[in-house]
Amino acid sequence: MSVFASLHEAQSFLEQHPDIEMFELFILDNNGVPRGKLLHRDELLAVYESGRPLPSTILGLTINGDDVENSGLVWEVGDIDCRAYPISGSLQRMPWRLIPTAAVQVSMHPTEGLPATVADPRHLLARVIDALKANGYYPVMAAELEFYLLDQKPDSNGRPQPARDVDGGRPRSTQVYGLRELEQIEPFLADLYSACKLQGIPARTAISEYAPGQVEITLEHRTDALQAMDEAVRYKRLVKGVAHKHGMTACFMAKPFDDLAGTGMHMHVSLADAEGNNLFASEAADGTPLLRQAVGGMLSTLLDSLLMFCPNANSYRRFQTNSYAPLAATWGVDNRTVSLRVPGGPANSRHIEHRICGADANPYLAAAAILAGIHRGIREQRDPGAPVEGNGYAQAKELLPTDWLTTLRALEGSSWAREAFGGEFLSVYLAVKQAEYRQFMGEVGEQDWRWYLHQA
Repeated sequence: MSVFASLHEAQSFLEQHPDIEMFELFILDNNGVPRGKLLHRDELLAVYESGRPLPSTILGLTINGDDVENSGLVWEVGDIDCRAYPISGSLQRMPWRLIPTAAVQVSMHPTEGLPATVADPRHLLARVIDALKANGYYPVMAAELEFYLLDQKPDSNGRPQPARDVDGGRPRSTQVYGLRELEQIEPFLADLYSACKLQGIPARTAISEYAPGQVEITLEHRTDALQAMDEAVRYKRLVKGVAHKHGMTACFMAKPFDDLAGTGMHMHVSLADAEGNNLFASEAADGTPLLRQAVGGMLSTLLDSLLMFCPNANSYRRFQTNSYAPLAATWGVDNRTVSLRVPGGPANSRHIEHRICGADANPYLAAAAILAGIHRGIREQRDPGAPVEGNGYAQAKELLPTDWLTTLRALEGSSWAREAFGGEFLSVYLAVKQAEYRQFMGEVGEQDWRWYLHQA
């Protein structure tokens, strides 16, 4: 686990930013939802000196913020206070806020944070990374996140709609890689890149994606995988904040529209040695034997960990043929119709692009599942088989599940996951997702009425 931030970091920040009045203290729960408190300036130093108490239930909530009684973090422990401490480098100004405000991300202390520590998704990723490092493998990672820019007001039918561009119109057609589409959101992009620079987030290429109002911005790879996912977490918050300032909603929902492309989070991963040399580097397009073992491990654990890549009921609506969303446990070289893609490029850039996650996935949990799968593949020298050539959709022999319950049961019954992630973490995570499943299935809504009100 990385060392928590020093008191000097906070003192320096206060000296350099005398105008900051408020501080958002947040921790990321297992659904990827930031939760926390709003502090006054004179409360900040105490957080760095002795941590900040947060209720144990904060890491056992549903996506709607409801307690999950059988998580073990409610009545059994009396909703005890658990101490969280700031993550180094996370104290950053939030330039889009009206009141001068900064944010600081915290994580549960290994001992003072108990019992909530076992449910902290950042701790899980740190443990998986440490296990790889113990065997001489240093993961290098980056995230690509897609999102929709939506109007804050729904259309006349109460449904979400694309945000207006600088000309006052709404994008109506798919103009993938369209440059004019990026020009039409230039004020938003200008503020977004400026905020990323201010916060030290390595935002790079922006492209117009496969639907009106859909955008993707890549983040630069990091030799510290934990840092890479920290930045992905803060980037999502930043995108939402800047979009709100511009009168828009940034939507990371996996499938917000039935007739338009879903939103994904592509994860790029390679392994380095202690000196930083890429262990996947090869003149061969399909990489080294180690790369292929990593692919084999990820394919063999895909079903068991699919809930961490696609955590919500809506996540599975994204899986549709010829949609550039994966449908099967497949891999290939420079092929976007498969789940695991080895991109082309120079030998020293060889890596794997994991294309399964929805943009609604928690980056910490997704990365932990990816790296744990890779570790299994290396330990067991897993053979991924021949890479798919051509249309991976047409060649898929066994499709991924397209329903939430199947993946819930797969994770629940996985002995590999229990060993890789720990029984204590899984008991909390599964309790939360099972509670959400029951709530979702118990809610009667507009689709039920359309289908059954008059026909049943």
